[in-house]
Amino acid sequence: MQRPAHIFHDWLFVLLIALSVLPSCSEPRQDPLVVQILQSSVELNPYRIAPLTARIHLELSAPAKVAVTLQGRQGPESDVAHTFSDINTVHEIPVLGLYPGVTNVVELVLMDATGVTVGSDQLEIETIPLLHDLPQIAIEQRVAGMLPGMTLVSYYGHNGSITPQRPFMFDQFGDIRWYLDFRSYPLLANAFLDVGVERLINGNLYFGDASTNRIYEMTMLGEVVNVWDMPGFGFHHNVQEMPNGNFLVTASKFGVNSVQDHILEIDRQNNEIVRVWDLRQSLDAQRRTMTSDGYDWIHVNSVYYDPGDNCIVISGRTQGVFKLTMDNQLVWILAPHAEWTTAGNGVDMNAYLLQPLDRNGDPIVDQAVLTGERDHADFDWPWYQHAAAVQGNGNISLFDNGFRRFFAWNTRYSRAVEYAVNTETMTVRQVWSYGRERGEDTFSRITSDVDLRRDQDRVFFSPGSISQGGVHRGKVVELLYASQQVVFEASIYPPMPAWEITFHRTERMPLYPD
Repeated sequence: MQRPAHIFHDWLFVLLIALSVLPSCSEPRQDPLVVQILQSSVELNPYRIAPLTARIHLELSAPAKVAVTLQGRQGPESDVAHTFSDINTVHEIPVLGLYPGVTNVVELVLMDATGVTVGSDQLEIETIPLLHDLPQIAIEQRVAGMLPGMTLVSYYGHNGSITPQRPFMFDQFGDIRWYLDFRSYPLLANAFLDVGVERLINGNLYFGDASTNRIYEMTMLGEVVNVWDMPGFGFHHNVQEMPNGNFLVTASKFGVNSVQDHILEIDRQNNEIVRVWDLRQSLDAQRRTMTSDGYDWIHVNSVYYDPGDNCIVISGRTQGVFKLTMDNQLVWILAPHAEWTTAGNGVDMNAYLLQPLDRNGDPIVDQAVLTGERDHADFDWPWYQHAAAVQGNGNISLFDNGFRRFFAWNTRYSRAVEYAVNTETMTVRQVWSYGRERGEDTFSRITSDVDLRRDQDRVFFSPGSISQGGVHRGKVVELLYASQQVVFEASIYPPMPAWEITFHRTERMPLYPD
């Protein structure tokens, strides 16, 4: 039986309507939910310590994560950008890398969990002018290939007062983008950080202060989040984070007739001193080969933990470089073989002197080289060194200041140098060095730093106290390890150096912790 025509037409109409509302694979994706910023506020320098930082408070209409970009004035290369992983409706966003004395433009992008943009905003943050005590920075070389990040300078330079010290960070264009000013913070108003600031594994900063004899942990915004004491001891020079989280600290013991000759291990969880190395016992406090000062007879300026054998390596500026066990027993001595006798505990120290080798692995037997009166084509001892560190392969890197090299005054160059030490054969071989060819241009008789990153084919060579013709400055030189090609070099000119010192150490790192 045939259907009436009008019923067929009605059925066809309904079918067409139904097909028209079905989703089509060719249709564009619907716009994501737009997240609105219900409230925002900006607080500049929230903890009164870091003037080129701010904190943005955001309240959103729906959960989202936030990406922040601070527009750089040297183009996209000078932008500071970071994406925060927290997905929420309320955010406290740290802004780092502001320029001083200008109106900074900060872009905010809101994203959902998949990274799709769901909102944005732009803010302006006005900052105060740069502190007059901070230096002028001259970029002398910058080529493709320099490692990203900014250069942290543990700065001594000042304009009338050495304390408080003023660590700062500058970018590849020489603009200072972060610094600490402790003057408005009573606890650190006279901060003397000595070697200076480094970054903890957790991303915060840490440093020791000789004015309060404490170790501090601080965020990049300048919030002090932890403090550790060292009762009975005074801080100087260096504090180093150990793999177990504890601190190694160079210290002076109160009530004894010498200084800068103790090492502490501080438990970060319990705020207790759990180990003490008295260097008057393991070394010879009476040796005067490189100093006449019996009060500051060793002047320890660095300490570093070696996970390879659970020992520590210390640099004693006026004695040498030493490895010690955790119970304060001598392992080896890296220093000229001159006038070693017995340690305070009665041990013959001559048995721990490392034998230098030439490039072929043969012992160097020239007595004048062994005692430090001259160098060998393949080997030179470190002189008044700083920043001794243990590399991943067990080698020792350091800044060889070269002061009184060969026990004289007329040879003036400093080096970054790497030594391979074999504890089983008690030998040492010089495997890499840089700086001799630079002569007085990078000669620094005191302070200074070397960071060797072989896995990145990189060395940072930082003489911190260069004095030529009445002009004082420090330098940061970034070079390739393999070829020794310089990819970045900057000179730092303080308005007035402290004891001829511009800085003690430098580090290359991102503004925002990884």
